[in-house]
Amino acid sequence: MSCARIIRRAFQINRVLRDRQDPLAQRESVIVERYRFSREGVIYIINLLEPHIKCSTRRSRALTTAQTVCIALRFFASGTFLYTIGDGENLVKSAVCRAIRKVYLALKQFLGVFLVFPSHLRPQVAKQNFFAIAGFPNVIGAIDCTHIPIKAPPGPNEGDFVNRKGVHSVNVWCVTLFHITNVEAKWPGSVHDSRIFRGLTKLHFSIIQGILMGSCLETGYACRQYFMTPFPDPNPGPQTRYNAALARTRAHIEMTFGQLKERFQCLKSLRAAPDRACDIIVACAILHNIATIRKERIPVVGVQPDDDLQPVHLDQPSGRAARDRIVEHHF
Repeated sequence: MSCARIIRRAFQINRVLRDRQDPLAQRESVIVERYRFSREGVIYIINLLEPHIKCSTRRSRALTTAQTVCIALRFFASGTFLYTIGDGENLVKSAVCRAIRKVYLALKQFLGVFLVFPSHLRPQVAKQNFFAIAGFPNVIGAIDCTHIPIKAPPGPNEGDFVNRKGVHSVNVWCVTLFHITNVEAKWPGSVHDSRIFRGLTKLHFSIIQGILMGSCLETGYACRQYFMTPFPDPNPGPQTRYNAALARTRAHIEMTFGQLKERFQCLKSLRAAPDRACDIIVACAILHNIATIRKERIPVVGVQPDDDLQPVHLDQPSGRAARDRIVEHHF
């Protein structure tokens, strides 16, 4: 035997083939990087969704629940092409598409479980948490919209999805309180934030206002009467301090958007029809809350650009009166 062959054998590493029936048969770091959840987190999601997505038969080598969930999580985390995920799992593109669809439709059924307004926390605790940011009183939630880019949809309504930056998108409305407490993903990118806000009053604010008034709150970000806006031309002193505290408190929701898009890279550009894109956005919001509740690894977020070039102006007389009271008593 030649010396070269002896040396090659000495350095040879035996290959260990991973069992494709068990997508979690890999290192913890690989699981977190690939699925954005720890092994225990992925198992929790598998157990949560199994009654809704489990195949009743193993004919034709049907995917297991674990495989189906991991395929969807891999797509949400990477946003890569479906055939790329299929190549990694030895599946055709159509099988990957069906698996992802099963998972995001199953997750939507838990919308009222993991996204609850005002929160699972008591209002007093929520107010204390927000007050600790910048001293802004009586806040139980922050409202804002963010644009999720999508591919140009065919048909006569294509222009409705072009936003101010010339990108096709869905405008997503959210309420956050250190996690997402409400989400609306159905508005085309051309719709302004204030239009969404006015449209939601008919559906949500009668309930939300009852919660706020029942809690004796003076201000918040949840209905027009309690919608706090900055002073357009603040005077030096209390009004300037009020605007600074409002900006620092509001920055929390921008950070939430950044973490959501960084955790689930598919939200940076969804190659899906608008209706499917909206379902995926809601599913990612639910998964984000699950990750927050389970204290999964928080993604590193850089400075987030402002999606809205024209701020919302819904300054109502009652809102201005509440703002003046806050400035008088707190700033």
